[in-house]
Amino acid sequence: MNPSEMPAAAALAASGLVSYQEGAVVSRTLVKRAGGTITAFAFDAGQGLSEHTAPFDAMVHVLDGTVEISIAGAPVIASAGEIVLMPANQPHALTARTRFTMLLTMIRST
Repeated sequence: MNPSEMPAAAALAASGLVSYQEGAVVSRTLVKRAGGTITAFAFDAGQGLSEHTAPFDAMVHVLDGTVEISIAGAPVIASAGEIVLMPANQPHALTARTRFTMLLTMIRST
């Protein structure tokens, strides 16, 4: 296990996995394996990730706040407690409508 990853067999508060930083996007890899990764992100309001594609499915689990996710040009608004599947090979982008945190699970198989 990488020291920056989350410890095994321990209960952690999702709210403490990653902290907001003014005007920035902050990320922390929690689990990195050949089969996939789980990464925590914190976005300040108005921050985002520009449009890109990924060769694998990815799931966004919004922990706090609200995000607009564009998937193949169609907007999806998601708030705390909601999940969104971003299909492989579909262009997608994220913009924080408010400060928000999420867990991103990337499934590295087809």
